[in-house]
Amino acid sequence: MKTITLKIDDNVNDKFLWLLEHFSSNEIKILEQSDYISDDNYLRSIDGMVESINEARNEPINKGIKLDDLDW
Repeated sequence: MKTITLKIDDNVNDKFLWLLEHFSSNEIKILEQSDYISDDNYLRSIDGMVESINEARNEPINKGIKLDDLDW
């Protein structure tokens, strides 16, 4: 099963949800519904995130980890 995130215009939201209701719960499940907020606003809403980013900006570059060394 795949998960996708959609941003749906308010003008078609009711129609879109009506369409989804015609699928069984085995085919489609609505995991979450929320109003859209930008990534920036979302990150700012997390307690301590802004402070953490500001602290990271002040760290010397030689204390950082190279992208190739990250374990993805």
